[in-house]
Amino acid sequence: MKTIKDAFFIRQDADFGDVRPVFNKVIWLDKPVVKATLCCSALGYYEAYFNNERVGKFIFAPGWTSYAKRIQYQEYDVTHLLEECNTLDIALGNGRRYHGNPHEHYESITDREEALIASLTIEYSDGTTEFIPTDATWQCSKSNILYSNVYNGETVDFTADTDEKFPVKELRDIDTKILIPTEGEEVREMARLSVCDVITTPKGEIVLDFGQNLTGYVEWSVPAKKGKEFRLYHAEVLDKYGNFYLDNMRGAKVEIKVISDGNERVYKPHFSYQGFRYVKLEGFDKEDINPDNFNAVVVFSDMKRTGYFACGHDLVQQLYENIIWGQRGNFLDIPTDCNQRDERFGWTGDAQVFARTASINYRTKKFFKKWMHDVAADQRVNGEITDIVPDIHGWESDGSSAWADVAVVVPYWVYRTYGDTEIIKDQFESMKRWILYMESKGSERGLFDMHNHHFGDWLSLDAGDEATGGFTDNDLIGSAYLAYSNSLFIEMGKAIGEDMSYFEELYDLSVKAYRKKYLNTGKPEHETQTANVLAIYFDLTDDIQREGAKLVKDIEECGHLKTGFVGTPYLLHALTKIGRSDIAYKLLLKKDFPSWLFPVTKGATTMWERWDGMKVDGSFATPDMNSFNHYAYGSVGDWLYTTVAGIDSDVNEPGYKHIIFRPLPNKELGYAKARILTDNGEIISSWEYTGKGNECKFSFTIPAGSYATLYLDDEEYEFESGTYNTVFEYNK
Repeated sequence: MKTIKDAFFIRQDADFGDVRPVFNKVIWLDKPVVKATLCCSALGYYEAYFNNERVGKFIFAPGWTSYAKRIQYQEYDVTHLLEECNTLDIALGNGRRYHGNPHEHYESITDREEALIASLTIEYSDGTTEFIPTDATWQCSKSNILYSNVYNGETVDFTADTDEKFPVKELRDIDTKILIPTEGEEVREMARLSVCDVITTPKGEIVLDFGQNLTGYVEWSVPAKKGKEFRLYHAEVLDKYGNFYLDNMRGAKVEIKVISDGNERVYKPHFSYQGFRYVKLEGFDKEDINPDNFNAVVVFSDMKRTGYFACGHDLVQQLYENIIWGQRGNFLDIPTDCNQRDERFGWTGDAQVFARTASINYRTKKFFKKWMHDVAADQRVNGEITDIVPDIHGWESDGSSAWADVAVVVPYWVYRTYGDTEIIKDQFESMKRWILYMESKGSERGLFDMHNHHFGDWLSLDAGDEATGGFTDNDLIGSAYLAYSNSLFIEMGKAIGEDMSYFEELYDLSVKAYRKKYLNTGKPEHETQTANVLAIYFDLTDDIQREGAKLVKDIEECGHLKTGFVGTPYLLHALTKIGRSDIAYKLLLKKDFPSWLFPVTKGATTMWERWDGMKVDGSFATPDMNSFNHYAYGSVGDWLYTTVAGIDSDVNEPGYKHIIFRPLPNKELGYAKARILTDNGEIISSWEYTGKGNECKFSFTIPAGSYATLYLDDEEYEFESGTYNTVFEYNK
C-alpha cells in the first residue's frame, strides 16, 4: 500500500510574498467508504481542514525536528467527515528553519521556502483503495493571512480576496525518505485564562492582564467595523512605572494585526505564539474593550501531569507553581529555553539540569525520547553534541560541558523515573560517542580540559551581576561532567547488559585526575560554591566534609547563593548530603536578592532566566538576555519532591519499584505533601507538625507492585504496598 512517502512536496507556482498559501483538492465519492486516512507534513507549519472542519488538535504541526534529517508526519482518521463532494484545504505557515544561514538575525530562521506534503487514502466497501497524494493536480489560493511569523506575530485581513486559484509545482528534489511517524507529544490548546484586570498605564496604554505569564495566544472577538485595523502586543512584565515593557523581546515584534470585514468574528493566530502575561490594545474604541471578549489560550505539549506538591508556606507554594508554569511555557514539542524573545531554541543545558524535575512534574517519556532522537541526529561526526537541538546555528565549536551532557543526563532520568531501558538502547551509541569525545579533549586521560568552548556556570553571581559565564574554572566543570556523565553511562550500560569495563577504568582515572588537578589547589576559581557543590554531588572528593565545610563557609560569609545554571540544580542536594539541611532550608526560604523566593516577592508567576531579572529597585537587568519564563532555576523542584516531601527512587530499582521515603520536615513550611503518579500507581508522602513541640505526623502510600524503605531518626523500616501513618519527634 502506498504511503505519504509516495506523494510529492508541493509549493505554489507563483510569488505570494508574505501571504500564506492554502492548498486545495476536491474529492468526489461515488461508492460507500469503509475508512479514510489523511496523512500530512510540511516544511513549515500546516493546518488541515476537511469540508471546513479542522482536522486534529495538533498546534504547530508537524512539530520541530532536525528537518534536514527527520520530518514528522501525522495520520488522521477523517472517515466521519466525508460527504459526496469533499473539499480538502491545507494552510501552510512559515514555521521553523529548514535551511539557510543561522548567523544572521534570528528573523532569518524563517527565511526559507515552505512546502506541503499530504496523502488521502480511501478504503471502499468493495475492497478497493484510492490513493490521493499531493501533486501537480492540486490547486492553491491566497489565504487572508497576509503575514505570519513565529516570533513577530500575524497579520490577518478578513477583507482580502481569497477566491483566485493558482497552480502548484512538485518538488521532486526533496527526499521523502526522511519522513517519520509522529514520535513526540502533540502541542495542543491546554487551557484558557480570562482577563483579570484592564489597566490604563501612566503612558495611557490600554493593557489586559491575564494574571499569569504563559505561552500561547489570545482568542478574541473582532469588532464589526469594516476596514478598521486592530493590534495586540504581548509582554511578560510592566516596568517599575507600570508601563508596558517590550525591550526584553529583542527582535521579536510580538504583534497581532487584524483588519475587520464588518462582521463580528472570533479570531486566534494560526502559526504564531507568544510568551506573555500582558497584552496592549491599539486601534480599539472604548466600547470595543469588553474583557469577556478576550481569552488567553495556553498551549504546550500534551503530557500527562504526574507530580504534585503542596506546603504551608505561601511563597514556596508559589515558587512550585512557577516551576510548573515554566515547564508548561517551554515544553512545546521541544524543551525551549524561553518562550518570548527572538530565540525559543532547544538549548541543551537548560533541559539537562531540569530533566529530573520535568520528569516528575509530567510524564516526559515520549517527549524526551523524540527530542533525544534529534540530539543524536544532530550529533557531529566527531561525537560533539550541539548546544542547540534542533541545531539551527551550525556553530563550528559546540559540545560545551553541562550542555552537551544532555546526551547522557536526559536518558538517565527517563530511565530512573520510568524504569525504561528502551531509551538507553536508542541513545547508547550517541552517549558513548559523547563520552569518548570528552575523553579525547583532555590534557591527560580522565580530564576534559582542552576544549575551547564551555559556557561555564552560566549566569552565576560570583563573576558579577551582568556577567554571563561564572567565575568557576570552565575546565573544572568540564572534567567534573566527564566523570559524572560517564558514571551515569556506566549504570545505564550495565542495565542493558553492555560490557562497561573500558568506561569504568576511565571513570576511576577521571576521579583521580580531578582530585589531583582541582581539589585543594588554593586557586579561587577552584573554590567557588559551584566547584564545591560539584565535588560533593558528583562524588569527586576524597573528603566530603572538607568540601562541605568550604561550601558552608562561603554561604555563611556572603549570606546567599552565588551559583549559576551548573551549580544551582545540585546546591541544596549537596548541602543535604553533608548533613546541612538547615542551611539548605535557609537558602530555599530566603526572600531577599538573590534567592528563589525573591522573584516571587516581585510578583513572578514563572521562573526567571536571571537571579536579578528584575532588580530590587524594580528596574531590569540587561534586555539583551532577560527572560521571565526560563525554567532552568526551576530545577530546585526535584529537591521539593525528593527531600522536602521525601519521595525518591532507588537507583538499583528504577521506575519507583523500590521507593525511598526520607522526609525532611521544616517548621516554617508547617506541612508538605507530594503525589507522584507512576506506572505502578500513586505514591503519596506527607508530613505535618501537630502543634505539640517537635511532634510530626507522617503519612505515606505505596502503590501495588512497589515496596518502600522509610528512613526516620536514623532508623530504617521496610513496607509493602499500602497506606501508613506514624507520629515522630523531628528535632533536626
